[in-house]
Amino acid sequence: MSGLVNALAIVAVVVLVIARQFRARRISTDRRWWIVPLVMVFIALREPGMIDAHHRVESVALLAAELLIGLAMGAGWAWTTRVWTEPDGTIWNKSTKASAAVWGAGIALRVGLFAFGAALGVHQDSSALLLALAGTLVVRSGVLIRRAQSLTTEGSRGTAYGDAKRRSAWKEGV
Repeated sequence: MSGLVNALAIVAVVVLVIARQFRARRISTDRRWWIVPLVMVFIALREPGMIDAHHRVESVALLAAELLIGLAMGAGWAWTTRVWTEPDGTIWNKSTKASAAVWGAGIALRVGLFAFGAALGVHQDSSALLLALAGTLVVRSGVLIRRAQSLTTEGSRGTAYGDAKRRSAWKEGV
């Protein structure tokens, strides 16, 4: 794929993911949540221009930094996402304002990293960003699945991120 097509695909994935995460969504712990990130990794690794041949050390360092930012962003996003159980036992999640702040910080760091690489004269391919985005998604999904599983093993509702206080269980009127 060309750089423009990769960039458009990345923007489309980011917009879709962000838009979907700020609505309450049911978590299914038995889904194959790793398939989309795996496809993104495959697409990113197919491209030969991920490492600049003229600046190998700098390019690898920028790629490592990009991946670390992506993994940290995924973890931050997952831990700032509100997770709760409904009375019927279903588990739900919704991103919060803190999640938006994590995205903003991650994007700012990536822009800064790109600017730093450009100042060094390193050719940066969009496949590195696609690889980091895949890392973000796999870490976020993995942490959310883990959090959801811990809620189902507890057997109680408990408080969720963003709750001001413990809510009492819903009771039927008699």
